[in-house]
Amino acid sequence: MYRTHTCGELRLADSGKTVTLAGWVQRARDLGGMTFVDLRDRFGITQLSFNAERDMGLCEQARQLGREFVVQATGTVRERESKNTNLSTGEVELIVTGMKVLNSAKTPPFTIEEETDGGDELRMKYRYLDLRRANIRRNFELRHRMAIEVRNYLSAQQFLEVETPVLIKSTPEGARDFVVPSRMNQGEFYALPQSPQTFKQLLMVAGFDRYFQLVKCFRDEDLRQDRQPEFTQIDLEMAFVEQENVLGLVEGLAKHLFKAVHGLESNEPFPRMTYAEAMRDYGCDKPDLRFGMKFHELGDLGQGKGFKVFDDAELVVGIKAEGCAGMEPQADRCAHRIRETPADRRHGHRVHEVDRRRPEEHRGQILHGRPARWLGRTFRHEAGRPALHHGGPPGEDAEAIERTAPPPRRSVEAPGPEGLQAALGR
Repeated sequence: MYRTHTCGELRLADSGKTVTLAGWVQRARDLGGMTFVDLRDRFGITQLSFNAERDMGLCEQARQLGREFVVQATGTVRERESKNTNLSTGEVELIVTGMKVLNSAKTPPFTIEEETDGGDELRMKYRYLDLRRANIRRNFELRHRMAIEVRNYLSAQQFLEVETPVLIKSTPEGARDFVVPSRMNQGEFYALPQSPQTFKQLLMVAGFDRYFQLVKCFRDEDLRQDRQPEFTQIDLEMAFVEQENVLGLVEGLAKHLFKAVHGLESNEPFPRMTYAEAMRDYGCDKPDLRFGMKFHELGDLGQGKGFKVFDDAELVVGIKAEGCAGMEPQADRCAHRIRETPADRRHGHRVHEVDRRRPEEHRGQILHGRPARWLGRTFRHEAGRPALHHGGPPGEDAEAIERTAPPPRRSVEAPGPEGLQAALGR
């Protein structure tokens, strides 16, 4: 047996036990007569203690250990004199009586830490090392827990998980297929499924009634922010249902996942909007509501004022930027960004800062006097709060205005527990 316990298992109640651990060397500290080694596995870190007075040869062996060496250590669990509250095992240490090096290792090209010094390209080259980092491991653990809870919830709703074929006949869908040549049938090909659409419809016709699977999909299309060549989706299909049944089931699944995985519970119904409302207020059918910044139609205000770009536009919209007063230089750079292509240069866009004291002195040189005051009422503006106006064909407004914002990973962080509570209406 390589180990009797994991490196994240030992507690103060285990003091006095003789145990065997196995794992990777996270770091070693040589303090002269004492050497301490942090031993890591998937479950946590345990401190190993070596004393030169007790066993000089063993202590010398510990001093030769490098990062990522794989070792097996046997010893007695003892309460630590200086406890580490940052570790689940921080109250105890292992007084080592025997150690075996299972595998030595070269110095890693980057530190195996949550805050590593390795760049993306280097970490992808040595992906097996990157996967040893605790934050990467937690991502896999989160996905594992979510997959279990999805299966538990849908099974309780009388769904059947059915695995559908991966090598299929090409079907006309929204993207191009990946194709796989057949050795047995020269000149013929299989296609990889963009989704199990055909198969789940077949299952409904066959009377399976409720189907789901966590399925891998393949689409040979250009990379986008939310698309890659292969991805996994929760795929489901129901028979003898109406729209409200489908929406209610998916909402229940989302609430179940928040409760089971994050411990967040809410009985509040999810807000809903129609496709028409989403396109009217945000210009796309999957808006990120964390930004706010709804569109406001300004055709009556912006057109007929002698500004040709707005006069000729099919649609004139504006957004107000909450909390951005005094950011005119940044706003000017944003407006410049949406003039980068010939298509954008055909349409107009201005940053207008509302000032109730001097409404006729505005930034955009478009709106004067009474229209500027009306603009303030339309946006419910506070003085000094900027708004961006854009004129152009419907559908292009969202794309142009979207380019004025910094990348989402810089402007909006993933919500923590407090943010999730707010999202659930708690």
